[in-house]
Amino acid sequence: MMKVKSGQTRTYDRDGYKKRAACVCFRSGAEDEVLLVSSSRYPDRWIVPGGGLEPEEEPSAAAVREVFEEAGVKGTLGRLLGVFENFERKHRTFVYVLTVTEILEDWENSVSIGRKRRWFSIEEAIHALQGYKPVQASYFQSLKKNCHPNNGAIPLPSQSALPDVR
Repeated sequence: MMKVKSGQTRTYDRDGYKKRAACVCFRSGAEDEVLLVSSSRYPDRWIVPGGGLEPEEEPSAAAVREVFEEAGVKGTLGRLLGVFENFERKHRTFVYVLTVTEILEDWENSVSIGRKRRWFSIEEAIHALQGYKPVQASYFQSLKKNCHPNNGAIPLPSQSALPDVR
């Protein structure tokens, strides 16, 4: 299902939820600093960059496109953190991890609407989002759940656990 709104085509899933995609953009693979952008509606508030899917667009491609438009960054797309529902606004957002590799000086939204961007620690980001965008704040809870100290590698059995072959 599609709707056209001021030059943009919105896509909806079969439940009537708007399909969106976003990226939690990290400065490095350490995933300890995240990039937020100022809200176009409330310039003193911070949000996770993201937006609607275009017709036939894959969520991962939409996430990368939205981050480029809103935050002026490119990077390496990582894992899908999850699909987050906003029941109030009837959105379903595919949220990915992106490790930033390139930062543009001037980008589409900075030029057109004066959008700002800033690096935050995870705690600061949760605090900045909680009151205004609680669903976006919940992206970071999911991040902690998906956090493997060995980055998801299968631990090798210790020497003592190996069978004694003589």
